[in-house]
Amino acid sequence: MNASAVRATRLLFLVEGSCFGVWGAHVPSAKAHYGLSEGTLALALLAASLGALAILGVAGRLVAHFGAQQVVRGAGLLMTASLGVLLLPTPAAPGTPWVLWALLALFGASSALADVAINAEGAVLEAQAGRKLMSGLHGFFSLGGMLGAVAVAGLLKLQVPAAVQMALLALLLTALLLPASRHMLPAHPPLQAQEGEAATWRRPHGRLALLGLLAALALLAEGAMYDWSVLFLQSQTGATPAFAALGYAAFCGAMAAMRFAGDALRERHPPARLMAAGALLAAAALLLALWLRQPWVGLLAFALVGAGLANGVPLLFVAASQVRGVTPATGIATVTALGFFGFLSGPPLIGALAEAASLSQALGVVVLCCLVLALAARRL
Repeated sequence: MNASAVRATRLLFLVEGSCFGVWGAHVPSAKAHYGLSEGTLALALLAASLGALAILGVAGRLVAHFGAQQVVRGAGLLMTASLGVLLLPTPAAPGTPWVLWALLALFGASSALADVAINAEGAVLEAQAGRKLMSGLHGFFSLGGMLGAVAVAGLLKLQVPAAVQMALLALLLTALLLPASRHMLPAHPPLQAQEGEAATWRRPHGRLALLGLLAALALLAEGAMYDWSVLFLQSQTGATPAFAALGYAAFCGAMAAMRFAGDALRERHPPARLMAAGALLAAAALLLALWLRQPWVGLLAFALVGAGLANGVPLLFVAASQVRGVTPATGIATVTALGFFGFLSGPPLIGALAEAASLSQALGVVVLCCLVLALAARRL
């Protein structure tokens, strides 16, 4: 096993998670900077989703042609650059958010492409090591989200302007990304699923379709929390911007801790019980936050939501690798694609519902997703 490549990949997951943490903590800043309602903010989030979807169709070929290392460098630079200029003054702000749409589309596309390349690196390293690494790698993504949100909370407490924060943090993340990418594997051997069959999309049906639907629900809930938790604490509980950013940090920190512990928990408990318990915990905690609408309750509740959602997707991926009639890689690739659709569609869906009703009512969708996951856990 290449230890330096493993360390570099952990850092790259951390950087990517930090980018999402910085953006998630500054969603209210973008809303205020561009003069958006919940509905127009939802359209901006949709632009990020469309950018990601546009690149995902060719991401695998780009990684295969240029190599994961070069893709991480190029896409990573675009990811941090688009984040860094997101809140800079422009002639279009406030009231005309086309600049935000364009930047978020670029952020969505570049982060999705970088994510594919980093996960490809992780898959190769896991195969070379002969032991599980991916849960821990994704734990570093969640840890990065927590650190990014904590950094924003601290800078907001110091009254550093939001645009300056974004630019400085983007520069810092770029300074971490570029050296880390130098320690990636220079080339990837072809990973084959079974008897020469590569991991590809397969039209889902039966058990594979069910697992894909559940992954979409789990990632819809996760994506909604990433983009709307901070705004909920500010607008629905009266929390200060710095305190609201800590709500995002609590969500990501608890998720990271549970993901780091995920493999050990799987050794002790059946997957159906783990998934049901986690989904019920997330549903109950979020319902409490939506009902009481108190800052400290929300902070604790979001930590419990992160802990509850943490291992749902890994458990579903394991189940997908064991579906009869398809290779493990094909099952995982199919469920991943369906799950990513949920991750991308969740934030704009919540925004559209918030515009029509209220943000508290819209986040009730996340509660429903968690309840469905709990009920369906016995199918794992």
